Amino acid sequence: MVFAPTLRRAAAQAYRSPFGPSYSIPPNFQGYTVRDATKVGTIAVPFAVSAGLFAVFFFGEVPRVRKDILQQLPFFDTYYDRTVAPEDNPF
Repeated sequence: MVFAPTLRRAAAQAYRSPFGPSYSIPPNFQGYTVRDATKVGTIAVPFAVSAGLFAVFFFGEVPRVRKDILQQLPFFDTYYDRTVAPEDNPF
């Protein structure tokens, strides 16, 4: 059995005292607020950067990674260039 709210109850629920605390619910996404996201982000970003740098230097000697990814970067193109000079080539 469902009860419909009476006019008296609806009016009482709509009334907010000017002397009471003002509550506001911060915007969130699945319970995570912007404050939570910044707190987690400040912890996670250094780990992500260090993992990315590790991956670049670890896979830097793989020819496919060196040619397709690292030589496309502006400052690393000459650093990762592994061409052999014609006078040093034994064939």
